[in-house]
Amino acid sequence: MVASKRVLVTGGTGLVGRAVQEVVEKDKPEDEEWIFLGSKDGDLCDPAAVDAIFEKHQPTHVLHLAAKVGGLFANSRAKVEFWRLNVAMNDNIFANCHKRNVQKLVSCLSTCIFPDKTTYPIDETMIHLGPPHPSNEGYAYAKRMVDVQNRMYNEQYGCNFTSVVPTNVFGKYDNFSLEDSHVIPGLIHKCYLAMQAGTPFTIWGSGTPLRQFIYSVDLARLMVWTMRSYESPDPIILSVGEEDEISIADVAKAVAKGMKFQGEVVFDTSKSDGQFKKTASNEKLKKLLPGFAFTNFEQAIDETCTWFLANVDTIRK
Repeated sequence: MVASKRVLVTGGTGLVGRAVQEVVEKDKPEDEEWIFLGSKDGDLCDPAAVDAIFEKHQPTHVLHLAAKVGGLFANSRAKVEFWRLNVAMNDNIFANCHKRNVQKLVSCLSTCIFPDKTTYPIDETMIHLGPPHPSNEGYAYAKRMVDVQNRMYNEQYGCNFTSVVPTNVFGKYDNFSLEDSHVIPGLIHKCYLAMQAGTPFTIWGSGTPLRQFIYSVDLARLMVWTMRSYESPDPIILSVGEEDEISIADVAKAVAKGMKFQGEVVFDTSKSDGQFKKTASNEKLKKLLPGFAFTNFEQAIDETCTWFLANVDTIRK
């Protein structure tokens, strides 16, 4: 059977892209073909390169995961570059999707786009109600513009373009760098180094802040559902519920267990905690997909730690 849907995935070799690949391979309708692109397939900031990619693959659907990303220091130091590169990339993708009559475009946003000063839980209606945190405003404003573009392309051309907003993602194929990683991959790497050195596993801060974490495979399942079934230009938050917020201390304990770490776990309270909570509401998702079952957090951590240990010599760290 010839595939009637050709789904092009940008950022297809990263954390979320690899998880989408895993999910699709397990459950792929005969009428779908999925194409996963990495950075080697072309510079998405270059209009000619993007045009060539679309000409080559002729997608009917696009899942846009690629972005210029970085840690806190990189975001603070290079706001202009984070703005320009992400805006250029997104504009090239949008323009080609419109020009080539792509049936659906789903882009990936981030909870950092929400206002710095806000009430909790945050929901999809609050994205533009104040400036984001100044430390990553270049990236955050570029991502906010995706929501604006979705709405404008829909109003002017009737395009079926939308976006998803995941909370903190973790899983296999993550970036485990101590300098540039997010919380869970950073803790896994720290725990590994403590095991190697025979020293305590030291966590910065008190461990009391709360966060919502989503396993990359769960996020991938939800993104595939969004591509196939969600029909609105308005963004949708993809997250576990408010009741599933977990403290950094409990995350660290789950990591220690997943890594089979036998030493002491220490909290360095001389280091700052950062924001206490950033709760997001998943009420919209629950109404649309009430039966969705998230992977147990400890199981997801175990699977991620097992993968880390099996691939420690070759992963991004």
